[in-house]
Amino acid sequence: MPGSSLWLLPPPAHPVRTALSTLIASTLPAALPAEAGVIFEPHMTLTSDIPAEAYGEGPQGWLDAIPWPAAPACDGVRVRFAGVASQDVFVRRCYIQVHAGQGGVRDLVGFARAHAVYGEEDASGPETRAWLQRWEAAYGPHVSLIYGNVPMDEAKLREVTRLVGEAGIRLNPSGETLKTAAVESEAEGEGRWDGWEGGVLWLVPTDKPIAEWKPIATRVI
Repeated sequence: MPGSSLWLLPPPAHPVRTALSTLIASTLPAALPAEAGVIFEPHMTLTSDIPAEAYGEGPQGWLDAIPWPAAPACDGVRVRFAGVASQDVFVRRCYIQVHAGQGGVRDLVGFARAHAVYGEEDASGPETRAWLQRWEAAYGPHVSLIYGNVPMDEAKLREVTRLVGEAGIRLNPSGETLKTAAVESEAEGEGRWDGWEGGVLWLVPTDKPIAEWKPIATRVI
């Protein structure tokens, strides 16, 4: 993957981070040993293609200098899960789709791309607008579960969906907002989560081997 990437991870103490990590590292490799087994941190990629020249020798200073509070989506961004899907791409072999139009996700992704790659102020810049259209048409926001080269058929996707549900993750393909705050709180109290709010930004040099995908800068939003 060229350049570095900006990831959004669930807050460290959020149970969904543990649930996703367990799926990636143990549950899915045990159930689908030919397909799964590459270990990585659960995350939603905001943008890739960030040249090393952008942050130079001071990646933390660069990340801190981006005016994140100016982006409305940064104030309580809410990641909401849709369904399980697959593409014939190594890093998208199997993933949970995220609703782009809910919780400020699209705005945050556009803001990250604008500042980190194009040098534009926000998602209204011409290059960022054009990229967002391509991004949504091609794959959109997601949280990967499996990296790999083995195709996923419908039976395997159904099995992943079942295991995701058993892990306490609630999927909402329609995107309908039917839950009240009380119902949401009750569900989380029962160990079921349909996403997360806020999180931690990681700047990751994804042009390196996957085993070396570690953050070189972080920031809580």
